[in-house]
Amino acid sequence: MVGDIVLAFDLYGTLLSTESIAQQLASHFPEKAHSISSLWRRYQLEYTWRLTSMGVYESFSTITRNALRHALAEHGETLDDDAISALMEAYDNLSTFPDVKPTLTKLASNPRITPVVFSNGTQNMVSNSVHSSPDLSPHASVFSDIISIQSVRQFKPAPATYFHLAEKVGKASRLEDIWLVSGNPFDIVGARSVGLNAVWVDRAGKGWMDAAVPRLRPTAVVRSLDEVLDVVEHHPQPL
Repeated sequence: MVGDIVLAFDLYGTLLSTESIAQQLASHFPEKAHSISSLWRRYQLEYTWRLTSMGVYESFSTITRNALRHALAEHGETLDDDAISALMEAYDNLSTFPDVKPTLTKLASNPRITPVVFSNGTQNMVSNSVHSSPDLSPHASVFSDIISIQSVRQFKPAPATYFHLAEKVGKASRLEDIWLVSGNPFDIVGARSVGLNAVWVDRAGKGWMDAAVPRLRPTAVVRSLDEVLDVVEHHPQPL
């Protein structure tokens, strides 16, 4: 890695808005699309935690498909296999949050910082999302690597996932040089638990509330991604 600092961006829920998939759901369920989308995301994450705690692995794409079926069932709805496959393909075209483009534009001209994508998704799923999203694909070259936990066969916030990230970016002995950037509190807590720095993107402005491990808090909290570079570059660096 070239840069002194590695910025590891979570993908789903941080760069890409999973809520944007509600637009595809609306073609099937106009009145329930947002509710189904929200529950789909909830079970997508919950399934990763359940499986990791049981020592069982399924690919993130399989989990995502199964979580959709669960969300539909709770709403008393079903879709055929073709419709579900079409919704899964929509993950390749998710919209970015508005603050993503200006942030990645700044990163493109900052040689001290190495940006990577770090995701629970399979390598294929994540690569497709980065390179096919109309919003994100023009900035795909900013990322020096796309790192999936697929080979680890555990999901964030398992410690092994963050150590895998550190190995991939050549920072296994300098964990403090890695800054996770995520909108997901569980991801922040997981990164902090092993010694990474972490910036929580609090777009809703509600403040840090996660109390799973009260002593584990973000290194910094920002309201928008465009604050991240300033936070990282002005943070005291360890010797």
